[in-house]
Amino acid sequence: MTWIDDLKDLLFPRYCKVCGRRLMKSERHLCLYCLLELPRTHYERNPNNQLMQHFMEWPEVVHATAYLYYHKEGRYSSLIHHLKYYDHPEVGTYLGRLAATELKASGFFEGIDLIVPVPLSKKKFRKRGYNQCDYIAHGISQVIGVDVHTHCIGRTIDTDTQTRKGRTERWKNTEGIFCIVDDDALRGKHILLIDDVATTGATLHACISTLLTVQDIRISVFALSKAE
Repeated sequence: MTWIDDLKDLLFPRYCKVCGRRLMKSERHLCLYCLLELPRTHYERNPNNQLMQHFMEWPEVVHATAYLYYHKEGRYSSLIHHLKYYDHPEVGTYLGRLAATELKASGFFEGIDLIVPVPLSKKKFRKRGYNQCDYIAHGISQVIGVDVHTHCIGRTIDTDTQTRKGRTERWKNTEGIFCIVDDDALRGKHILLIDDVATTGATLHACISTLLTVQDIRISVFALSKAE
């Protein structure tokens, strides 16, 4: 780091977004201890993992994985809160890059033609100012060298938040909410679909069912976290 970075670090100290400890110069968003203790799922080691089981009905879904476990009351939930609610979208880029670096050797990203983030509703986009899945996608893109396409699919309905809904309500809330915007960009491609938190899989299920209306498409799914 330059002397300017040293000065900025002195005047504007950075803190771990999990434990609150002041970060060292080489640390970004997480201290070394919290980085090492991330609740990784290691789903990439199991082709029939809990996330993939949501999509077994579709042979077009090649792989599915989630990088982290998400516990609503867990200490690492603060990472998702910073990403989605505290105006820190750069956390998504950081975690996407971290996940891709760790997963790349497993072969999970082999054959991917383009990366497609799950679109955010217009209402949430206006309120938040960004789609957190875009940032996760761009972090992954930086590692695997595959382009991100943010306008291939869109939302037709502004759904209510899923946070306080039960399993059945979540599925009803996502019926028919997506549409294809650019059929040509998707046709014949193996896409990597990006989500932030997979809970029941309802949003991903609705998005995949829409994508499968495109001819000769294959899909792999990456969720930053899987709710337990």
